Amino acid sequence: MSSDYERIAAAIRYIDHNVTEQPQLESIAAAAEVSVAHCRRLFRRWAGVGPKRFLEFMTVNYARQALQKSASVLEASLATGLSGPSRLHDHFIKIEAMTPGEVRRGGAGIEIAYGCHDSPFGNMLVAQTARGICGLAFCEHGETAAELERLRGKWPTAVFRNSKSETATIAAEVAELSPSQPISILVSGTNFQVRVWEALLRIPAGTVCSYGQLATLAGAPGSARAIGSAVGANHVAWLIPCHRVIRSTGGFGGYRWGIDRKRAMLGWEAAQVAAM
Repeated sequence: MSSDYERIAAAIRYIDHNVTEQPQLESIAAAAEVSVAHCRRLFRRWAGVGPKRFLEFMTVNYARQALQKSASVLEASLATGLSGPSRLHDHFIKIEAMTPGEVRRGGAGIEIAYGCHDSPFGNMLVAQTARGICGLAFCEHGETAAELERLRGKWPTAVFRNSKSETATIAAEVAELSPSQPISILVSGTNFQVRVWEALLRIPAGTVCSYGQLATLAGAPGSARAIGSAVGANHVAWLIPCHRVIRSTGGFGGYRWGIDRKRAMLGWEAAQVAAM
């Protein structure tokens, strides 16, 4: 294992598979292939809390409680149009949608630079235009080509160039998880999809919502199924936080970039908010 995230993910998988047995720290450390002391340091360095505390944030029970508590927070968000008291990256994201004409032209005249970078959540493919990030995907190194092809499918007539040096600055901002400068995002989608993505930005970090609650936030109550499709169509991971949407039962549900990564993201955000 070559990164903190890979070890964290191994621990997450182990806990998920053995949650009914309430495994001890020694077993968790063994699953991550580190010593107990290193396991403690790893989690504190990565999440700011110890492994036991972090893993509490990942349980279905915690998610269910968070979902119940989120109702009032989301109501306030709906009333004010703001993302609540969060001091994380939510306030730093500016979303711009392509015009219908630009969508029809499939990105003609747009140049897209892309590159792969390390991040706290694993290997990250970042794509950017002069107007902002147009794609962000987490993928293992062997999956990069497939993610790039998906991106080309969104922008079939754009000019792509592999330029890690061009994407390095914005990738570093994303990897900090609390960027010091506003980050612009350029999205290509239907009006409904853009509304859903904008609603996702109104869910505060450390908070989760159900598909039904997100439908209300997006101004489309009762359309949870369509909301799910729009969430799945998000092509900018982490910055447009589709990982904050879970099932109404408290189950984490699926995630395009891997359920372990979704659990890690939610656990990390919960830990940061708890430390405030």
